Amino acid sequence: MVFTVETAQLNNQNILQNFGLVEEIDAQSAEIISGGYEVFTIRNNTGYYIKHKLDGKLFKMEPNQESVYTTYNGGIIQFDADMRGGYQRWKSYNLRDGKIYEFKDNGKTPGNPYDINIYRVC
Repeated sequence: MVFTVETAQLNNQNILQNFGLVEEIDAQSAEIISGGYEVFTIRNNTGYYIKHKLDGKLFKMEPNQESVYTTYNGGIIQFDADMRGGYQRWKSYNLRDGKIYEFKDNGKTPGNPYDINIYRVC
């Protein structure tokens, strides 16, 4: 039997996994480690200026604006879902690479016509 360096590394990894010392990393961690990036398109299909953060960086979108974002930190969006002055209700989502999203009015909230949400278009 030929014992190569690759075989030894796989063998060692299997042994460590059996002892619970090595865990699989998730896709987001792998993206960060590998230096990869993600690209998203976001449209504002509301009548409001929408403040939002993408991976901690603050942005403001005008009504009917469309923007393409590139991020190296996972694509976490945070936004205020309540457009009334004096109210704040922050929501957070992990956006998926290569997808298109739209801010739209959320007609599902009883008694609050100022409620918005972000929806994946494709």
